[in-house]
Amino acid sequence: MQLSGWGRYPRAEGRLSAPRDTAALAALLAEGPAIARGMGRAYGDSAIGRHAISTRHLNRMIAFDATTGQLVAEAGVTLGEIIDAFLPRGWFLSVTPGTKFVSLGGAIAADVHGKNHHVDGSFGGFVDWIEVMGPDGAVNRCSATQNPDLFHWTLGGMGLTGVILRAAIRLRPVESGWIRQTTIPARNLDEALDAFAQTMDATYSMAWIDCIASGDRLGRSIVMEGEHAGRGELPADRRARPFDTPDRRAARVPFDFPGLTLNPLSVRLFNEAYWQKGLRQPTTTLTGWDPFFYPLDTVHEWNRIYGRRGFMQFQCVVPLESHGEGLRAILGAIARTGAASFLAVLKRFGPQQGRLSFPMEGYTLALDFPVNRRSLSLMPELDRITADHGGRFYLAKDSRLSAQTLRQTDPRWDAFAQWREDNGLAGQFVSAQSERLAL
Repeated sequence: MQLSGWGRYPRAEGRLSAPRDTAALAALLAEGPAIARGMGRAYGDSAIGRHAISTRHLNRMIAFDATTGQLVAEAGVTLGEIIDAFLPRGWFLSVTPGTKFVSLGGAIAADVHGKNHHVDGSFGGFVDWIEVMGPDGAVNRCSATQNPDLFHWTLGGMGLTGVILRAAIRLRPVESGWIRQTTIPARNLDEALDAFAQTMDATYSMAWIDCIASGDRLGRSIVMEGEHAGRGELPADRRARPFDTPDRRAARVPFDFPGLTLNPLSVRLFNEAYWQKGLRQPTTTLTGWDPFFYPLDTVHEWNRIYGRRGFMQFQCVVPLESHGEGLRAILGAIARTGAASFLAVLKRFGPQQGRLSFPMEGYTLALDFPVNRRSLSLMPELDRITADHGGRFYLAKDSRLSAQTLRQTDPRWDAFAQWREDNGLAGQFVSAQSERLAL
């Protein structure tokens, strides 16, 4: 069948299998090269290839320790299912990306990050151990002290160390399902960066950024910070049921939008409306966990907004020592070309943790671009600017980076490729991305 990531670009013909137990999985791995696939939410080609093996049937929760918050679950369990099961008991994910429709195995393979990286680091910092099936069907448990190389290369290794079967992760205790959100309008990039600097103690922070604004409005943003609300912070009528938050009515994009829907004019109008909405919003408010962490999850198949050709996400991190100059150069290039990025998010990162973790101390910018000639011609310029400022790229969002650019900006992947070769994995766990990037 034809497979793609969430961006629907690129697409590739391949075989898709969905084993129901580990014996069936081992038999499939014995047939030759394959790559694991969770919910298919990686944006590009990291979970597609000649043979993709879905973990959707390996989706049981196995054990939970209510004293430590440790959950043991299979790789196919989604983050949303974990929240549904444990938030009513007073537990939430320690780190979550911008969608809950991600499998546990996928979150580990990409070592995902969230709005709290500057405080808590990435997902791997809360993984106690992982069980990985190798090409021979053998299952190896690994942790920071047991098979440590396998553990550290699996965190962020994009599924190229084996098939993640199950893992033990630590959840965080919370008193309610509500978030105390503070909104700070920033008229330009300087004000946005000042706002981030002043909110470093906030557990969660991020900014919507207007990537089309230019001149003295370059980088104008709506900066948002958040904290888990305590029961005592809730209105009296909500304290008896602190985990009950309003259900969001889900919508679905029923068809592929025409390719011209997202253009500089429509994105400019959307950005102006979003900016004005941010100006009118109360400075501090209580909001449910779902709209705070997952604003797009209420629109199913929102990727169809970009049309049949799909979209690319460009996500880079620029280190702290050059972040201002680097971000201005990137935003200036986008504004100058008029490339339409419908979604643009800025976050602050803390220091790097895992061996292959994407974050480094600095700022990350994530932008979505429809697949068209204008966007494709812009991408190499954004790559160059990132490289010139000491930045690097997030492979969970990548769909078109060159092997040369990856090696130039992130030599850690050379050591990873060598480790795979030394351990007989290079020809066994293969994705379209690993072939494109010579991993």
